[in-house]
Amino acid sequence: MWQWALRRAEALLLCCLLCAGSATQAALPDAVQRVKPSVVVVGTYQRTRSPAFLFMGTGFVVGDGTLVATNAHVKLRQPLNTEQFETLVVAMPNRGGTGAMGDTMREVTRLAVDEQHDLALLKLKGGPPLPALGFSSAEVREGQSIAFTGFPIGSILGLFPTTHSGVISAIAPAGIPQARANRLDGQMIRQLADGAFAIYQLDAIAYPGSSGSPLFDPDTGLVIGIVNSGLIRTVREAGLSDPTGITYAIPAVHLQRLMTEQGERR
Repeated sequence: MWQWALRRAEALLLCCLLCAGSATQAALPDAVQRVKPSVVVVGTYQRTRSPAFLFMGTGFVVGDGTLVATNAHVKLRQPLNTEQFETLVVAMPNRGGTGAMGDTMREVTRLAVDEQHDLALLKLKGGPPLPALGFSSAEVREGQSIAFTGFPIGSILGLFPTTHSGVISAIAPAGIPQARANRLDGQMIRQLADGAFAIYQLDAIAYPGSSGSPLFDPDTGLVIGIVNSGLIRTVREAGLSDPTGITYAIPAVHLQRLMTEQGERR
């Protein structure tokens, strides 16, 4: 009798897991439609340059609709060529599916940078606010489904918002101490000295240009992290002759803290 009850319980558990997976897959298209209006292209604009718009990476709108989150390494450290009237901008591609820039290009300024977590906040200069994404308050767990939307290899493949999905395969430290001192570079030494922090390792592929994409819950569309394909890979995989191609993301709590700090300074 107990064996029959055990088999029945196992069957019910399997059914629940399959239903949960199906529900997530069914919810993702709706979540993507909610997320896409908040995902922007980050770049610079210079009217006398050809092309006038230079693609840098992905960002997404947060807060009151005037803030844009992205990675600090998305060339934001390079000074603008103000003599040639180069400006930092965010933009959204045309909705017609051409991948060309529309008339929604907006100038932004650098509001804050968190070098340790490779995060940056940009501030829209004037104009109406854009639709902003919210943050999830739920615990992030290994094995849960995720998705992210951005502009992979946007300068070559065109500025089409593209969504990738997968799971969080591990929650691990950003920096790993190396057995040999000659494998440590200055960047990694600073990271380890500042204190390691947890990052999300993703079973999903990100490409150049995906940096700064919102990592979100496919059921709700709420942000749980920021895709990072630059700094974390450099620090975590120091000493490897070839990068693994694994995708990482910064937990959203660090972005929320940066936003809170800016609010307190106003």
